[in-house]
Amino acid sequence: MPFVLYLLSLAVFAQGTSEFMLSGLVSDIAADMEVSVPAAGSLTSAFAVGMIVGAPLMAVLSLRWPRRRALLGFLVTFLLVHVVGALTTSYAVLLGTRVVGALANAGFLAVALATATTLVAPDAKGRATSILLGGTTLACVVGVPGGALLGQLWGWRAAFWAVALISVPAVVAVTKAVPPSAPALVTPRAVPPSASATRAPGPARSCELCAPPGSW
Repeated sequence: MPFVLYLLSLAVFAQGTSEFMLSGLVSDIAADMEVSVPAAGSLTSAFAVGMIVGAPLMAVLSLRWPRRRALLGFLVTFLLVHVVGALTTSYAVLLGTRVVGALANAGFLAVALATATTLVAPDAKGRATSILLGGTTLACVVGVPGGALLGQLWGWRAAFWAVALISVPAVVAVTKAVPPSAPALVTPRAVPPSASATRAPGPARSCELCAPPGSW
C-alpha cells in the first residue's frame, strides 16, 4: 500500500477525533468561555450537523476540482480552524470553527475516498478504502478518549492544538504524493461516436471510471 494512504488515514483520524473529543471537555469549556454547559455541549452537535449538511454539499462543490487542490483546500481549512479554535476567547467564533471544520471534514473524506482507490491496483481498492476509513475507527477507540485526557491535563485548547498538529503530515503527503490534475470526483462521460470508431480493437470504455489511473 502507498504510504500516502496511511497519512490520509491519519488526517481522517484527526477529523474523527475532533468530532467527539469535546464531549469529555464540556465543563472546562463552559467555565473558560463563561457559557452554560448545554451551550458548550452544542459544540459537538454543531460539528455533527455540519457533517450531515456538508457531505453532499462538499461532494458536489468539489466535483471537478483537481484532486490535490481539493484535498489540500479541505485539509488546510480544517487545520486552520482548529488553530483559531485553540486561540479564540469568543464562544461564537469557536462555534463557527466547529461548523466550518465539519464542512472541511466532509469534503476531505469524500475526495480522499475517491483518491484512495486510484492510488492502488484494481484488486486492492477494498483494502485501500479500509485503511482510509480505519482512521475513523481508531479515532473512536483511541483519539476521542486521548483528546479528552489531553484536554483535562493541559486544558481543552491543547486538544485543538493536537488535532491541528496531527493534520500536518497529511498536508505534506498530499502535496508530494497525490496527482494534481485528475478531478476530485470523476463522473461518467460518454465516448463520442467518432472516438469509438477509431479506437483500437478491444472492449470499449464508456466512461472515465473505466480508464486506468495513469491515463487520467
